[in-house]
Amino acid sequence: MQYAAQVGLAALSSLLSIAVLFLLAKLMGTKQVSQMTMFDYVVGITIGSIAAELATELEEPLRPLTALIVYGVTAFVISILTNKFLKVRSIVTGKPLVLLENGVIYRENLKKARLDLNEFLTYCRIGGWFDLNQLQSAVLEHNGVVSFLPKEADRPATPADLNLNPKQSQVQMPFVMDGRLLEENIRQAGKEDAWVRRTLLQQGYRDEGDVLLAVWDGGEKLTVFPMDSGGKQKRN
Repeated sequence: MQYAAQVGLAALSSLLSIAVLFLLAKLMGTKQVSQMTMFDYVVGITIGSIAAELATELEEPLRPLTALIVYGVTAFVISILTNKFLKVRSIVTGKPLVLLENGVIYRENLKKARLDLNEFLTYCRIGGWFDLNQLQSAVLEHNGVVSFLPKEADRPATPADLNLNPKQSQVQMPFVMDGRLLEENIRQAGKEDAWVRRTLLQQGYRDEGDVLLAVWDGGEKLTVFPMDSGGKQKRN
């Protein structure tokens, strides 16, 4: 009986830690790992560790809960301060470091970034730059990503360079997902369910149940992926 009570209490404390962690994550904002500053990374690890402790602390759950809230609120306050004050932002997030400029590699900045030449060359190759002569600048951003500016003669050509005026592409909007019509998306796009079904029928699909995914590109076309993985992609 006592064992069952402890299991139930552990389950409740785990649910509480998940709920608090979710609320703190919403409060602090969502970022990809590659967008995190060092401060975000450290706080994230600490909050996760405290949440795990809260899930297993059955005798005094208020202690890790309090620590969890303090860390979350502190991170939220600091995020507000970094948005408002440049000085605080430079202290917390750091400043970009120029690693290469006009054919010169800045050794001192590599040392500040704790990067050696092999790591720098690896970043260049990952970015698609195997010839350093093609680079005008390389900058280490505060989130650890290296940004590259190619020389004008080595950058990819754009339609403007070729005096072309291509039609602006639209973000594809899903109309069918997992065999079901997404009616809200269809209405937002100014279309009707009947138009979607008619377009699917023209492409050889009986109804939306035969479709895994169908996306609309802003015109009179649907790109359709069949539910049957052995089928072929069709486009009207």
